Amino acid sequence: MAIANQLVVISGGSQGIGRSLVVAFLEAGFAVATCARQADDLARLGQDMAARFPQAALHTLPADLSEHAGCQRFADFVLGLKQPLAALIHNAGAYQPGRFQDEPADGSALRASLAANLLSAYDLTRALLPTLLGQQQGHIFTICSTASIMAYPNGGSYGVAKFALLGFTKSLREEVKNQGLRVTAVLPGATLTRSWAGVEAPTERFIASEDVAAAVLGAFRMSPQTVVEEILIRPQLGDF
Repeated sequence: MAIANQLVVISGGSQGIGRSLVVAFLEAGFAVATCARQADDLARLGQDMAARFPQAALHTLPADLSEHAGCQRFADFVLGLKQPLAALIHNAGAYQPGRFQDEPADGSALRASLAANLLSAYDLTRALLPTLLGQQQGHIFTICSTASIMAYPNGGSYGVAKFALLGFTKSLREEVKNQGLRVTAVLPGATLTRSWAGVEAPTERFIASEDVAAAVLGAFRMSPQTVVEEILIRPQLGDF
């Protein structure tokens, strides 16, 4: 089957790592479906990709995946395209640094971080998993973080959510490995995206989002009998 007839689903594709993933898979010849919270960001993405890849198929939908209804709406949109699912890449999330002791006592910070960084991946996976299992092939990626494997002083609820996302990924891999699906966790360190706006550091201290996308594409292109379970990426000069 021609790869142009295969669909790669990327959540949170309008900026940062997500945008670089969209570019990488469109450039590789795949059709791509993506979502983001802001319709304006998606419109700009569509315009840019149409100019860069005139023959490419990019499908976009505004959706907030921190809400279950948003995940279901995006999943319905994807399934409505009626194309084989080559990959599902969970990139949607939200970074909010802070300390537990400074967070609201009602637990709203943790619940919001879990909704954005963990439940978005869980709900979208559950919605698309029957199709992937029916195909007996496909590759699921979760964009985790180095915060998934080590605690940071100002990590707070974000760190909890990213640890949980890695745990979800490992459990999912074990569950579906005998059903033709590959599952990979991607753990980038500080990557040059909007999340680091205002931080005074030279660009060479950051990972380029294009490098994260290249690593994902490389793992995806391996043979079906091989899975890269985790991709750990850090700045050359180390974390900061």
